[in-house]
This record gives sequence, structure tokens and C-alpha cells, in this order.
Amino acid sequence: MAEQRKRKFWGWGYEDQHPNAEQQKHLAERVAKRFNLPPLEIKPPPREEELQLRPPRVKPPGALAAICSTSTYDRAAHSYGRGYRDVVRAFRRHYPNPFDAVAFPRDEAEVVNVLEWCDRERIAAVPFGGGSSVVGGVEAPAGGDWRGLLSIDLTRLDRVLEVDRMSRAARIQGGVLGPALEEQLRPHGLTLRHFPQSFEFSTLGGWIATRSGGHFATLYTHIDDFVESVRVITPTGAVESRRLPGSGAGPSPDRMFIGSEGILGIITEAWMRLQDRPKFRAGASVSFPDFVRGAEAVRRIAQAGLHPANCRLLDPGEAANAGANQGEAAVLVLAFESADHELEPWIKRALEVCADLGGQVPQGAGRTRTDSAATHEGAAGAWRDAFIKAPYIRDALISMGIVNDTFETAITWDRFPAYHAQLMETGSDAIRRICGAGTMTCRFTHAYPDGPAPYYTILAPGRPGSELEQWDEIKAAVSEVIVKLGGTITHHHAVGRDHRPWYDRQRPEGFARALRAAKRALDPNAILNPGVLIDP
Repeated sequence: MAEQRKRKFWGWGYEDQHPNAEQQKHLAERVAKRFNLPPLEIKPPPREEELQLRPPRVKPPGALAAICSTSTYDRAAHSYGRGYRDVVRAFRRHYPNPFDAVAFPRDEAEVVNVLEWCDRERIAAVPFGGGSSVVGGVEAPAGGDWRGLLSIDLTRLDRVLEVDRMSRAARIQGGVLGPALEEQLRPHGLTLRHFPQSFEFSTLGGWIATRSGGHFATLYTHIDDFVESVRVITPTGAVESRRLPGSGAGPSPDRMFIGSEGILGIITEAWMRLQDRPKFRAGASVSFPDFVRGAEAVRRIAQAGLHPANCRLLDPGEAANAGANQGEAAVLVLAFESADHELEPWIKRALEVCADLGGQVPQGAGRTRTDSAATHEGAAGAWRDAFIKAPYIRDALISMGIVNDTFETAITWDRFPAYHAQLMETGSDAIRRICGAGTMTCRFTHAYPDGPAPYYTILAPGRPGSELEQWDEIKAAVSEVIVKLGGTITHHHAVGRDHRPWYDRQRPEGFARALRAAKRALDPNAILNPGVLIDP
């Protein structure tokens, strides 16, 4: 039997999957030159034997012992997500509040048994899918009078249970990781068509619980669009919505759990709407002299009902970072796909819109192809490659003491120009004031008829030992502007613990009272993910 690959407990991906020593050295030299820094020290990542975790405070009962672990590796790997703050703390070997144990239930009955134990013994329980949260959504809660802390890892619930080919839907367990889900759907000629950047290391239940946004940038962008019904295990019993294509029967029970971030129950199954696997593809990368004209092209395309699968606009800095160009122009990455028809009329019209606004359309762009290379070549291919590698590069930059993280939001088109200008000014000023130098770039991850979802990347030299505090200060500065100007504090990264201060101001107070009431009804002892979304 082949040895199973082991994931890093401290960062993104597998232990054998990261930039090698030569690549890290080259990256360090480039970054030092970019910011006029002395040679950067590359710190080694933490090793399991270096960690000194607090001894477990609770012991699983005999009936659960076989599915629970108190190993250092499992406790450390589950105590943080994979965000910037998480990886920095891991590099500092700082695990002051680890989970006491990790449970790996293999079926729904064991999920029920684990929750009953936690509820009975006053143990805080945090659902864990792939652990890819970048907002503190899966880490152990601090404070409280808990007897212990338990992470509940759902990845053993990893099967497609039933396929309805006629309705193009499937009943799927919540713990299945993205690649395994697609492999099980492939023999049926179907796909969920939901590919977040975390796809390789995130689960269906996690996508639903955090209202995940997929790689496809228009039309079906959020997991909400695919959920047909859900089954949730709560401390007071199971809740299962009726499977329907649509319903006007009162508030949607599905919507109560989509985005609930594990505070109401554990999503064990869901019926999901699927699509036929695409056969036809067409793509192009269009250069614009500036980001503003590119944004106007995106607005017109989004409002034309063309529904490209990809409509990502990169500002010049973002384009250069992705290797799409040398930073001389903004780039719009366009892609169309279909399982049913050729695509020339759609992409032709989108490229006409781009040309009308000064976009440079590559000669011969717009042909329908039946191979995946149609959307993987040129600037589009460079962007896709950078997109996949980004988390690994971020971890390498953290090892060099570089502040490197992102924040994302959404705003309506009428407010976007002023909103974007203010965010860029506030963020750039904060970077210069706090770090002395650095860059801030922007891209659109998603586009809607009524507005875009801009995504900002920050890269700046950190002060040794103060990188986390520097990022927190920059994050607070831009978050204040986001809330003040009426944007959302998160478009697809979720709220977690990191966004709570600003989410509390964005969320209507009446809804907060209703959410607390739902929490009391389903989780009366408030054991599930305490501190996320609301305070019990």
C-alpha cells in the first residue's frame, strides 16, 4: 500500500509540496531587491517535536476513544486554519490554546454521539472540514468556562451517496474534499462546478457553512446557488430540509444553515444541483490601458447577460505579480464554457465590449475549442498558475518575515470608483506608515450585474517579531473604511473570528437577535463554535 501523503500541520498543502531551497532563495532575493532590503533570513518551519502543547484536559469516553486523537500533530493541525495569522503563529511555535482532542467520526451516528458527549460534559466543539479557513473560523475558542475543547473533523464522511441523473443532482456527505467529490461525479458526466482556491483542501460542508465563492466569476458564483437541501445534526436533533428545485414556503430553512459557520449544527449531507461536464470552451486575455476602463468593460459584460465562466480583472500590479505582463496594463481574463453549444456569439460580443473601451483583443481570439488549453494559455494560463501557487508562495514569504495577505469585499457599481480609490489610499498609506514600504494591488474575483467583488493583496516588509501586529493594524485600517463606505466585510472568506468586530456593525441588530434565538433553540448550551458570528 502506498504511503499516504501528510499535510503540513503549520501551513498550506502537503509536506512534500512547497518551493524548494533554491526557489525560496530566488524569491527572497527578488523581494529584498523590490523593497531595497538587506538579505532576508529564511526561517525554517516548525517541527512537531518543537511544540509544547498543554496536556489534554478531557478524555474521550471508551465508546469514542477509537475515533479520537490526542496526538501533537492532530491537535496542532486542527488548532489553526491556514490564514496569514495562523501561519505566522505557527512559525512562532505559539499554540497557547490547542484543542484537547480531535474526533474523526465515520458516520452520522458517530457525529451524534460526539455532540452528545460535548453537550453533556460542557466541551466546546468546533466543526472542521479541510481546515482552509483564513479568518479564524476553525480555531479553538479562547476564554469561557469549558471543561475542554474538541475539534470535529468530518473528512471521513466523504462519499457521494446517491445521484439523480435526470434532475442533475446528488446527495453528498459533507466531509468530502473537492477533488474526491469531482472524481466520484466524473463517471456520471457531472460536475458541481464549484472550484474555490482552497478546492484541494476544503470540503462540501465547509463550503456550505462559509458561503464559499467558487472560481467561476459570474452567474453561479456562491455555493448558495447549488444547494437543493441540507441535513444538519444539532445538539437538539437532526434538521433536514425538503429537496425541491424552488419553494416559496416561508423563509428558506437551507438559508439558515448556509453561512452559519458551524454555530447551529454540523452539515452531514446535502443534495446539490449539478451540471453536465463542459465540452466547449473559449477564452481570451484582453489588455486595458488602466484599471478603470477594464472595470467598465466588466460592468457592461456582467449586465449583458453573457455569463462568462471567468471574468477576472487584474490591475497592472496584480497582472505583473501573476506574470501576465510586466505591469504596463490591466488584464481581463475571460473564459466561456458549455456542455451544450459552441460559444462564438457570446465571446465575440464580450470582446466587442472590450474593444469599445480601448481593450487590446488578441488576434484570432474567440474560437470555440474542445480542449482545456483554450482557457489555460497566455496571460490566462499565467494567472491560473499564479492563482494555484499563491498559498504556497505566501507561506514562503512568511518564512522571510514578509507581510503578505489579502482582503476581499463587494460594492455596487455606482459606489465602486470612490470606494476603490479610498481603499487604495487608506491601505497604501497604512502600509507606508506601518511597514515603511510595500505594495497593494487589486483584482476582481467575481462580477455581478449590480457590482464587483474586488480582492486586494498586500505585500510589505515586516519588522522581525512584529509582523502579525503590523498586519492587524493594516487590516483594521482598511476594514474601518469598508464598513464606513457601505461595503461587505467579506465576500467569500467568511466571518470567523477575525471579521467579528466589523461584521457586528454590518449585521442588522434585529437579525442578530433572531440568530441568537436560533442558536438557543438548536444549541442551548452554546457548545458549537463559540465566538463565531454571535456571542451566545
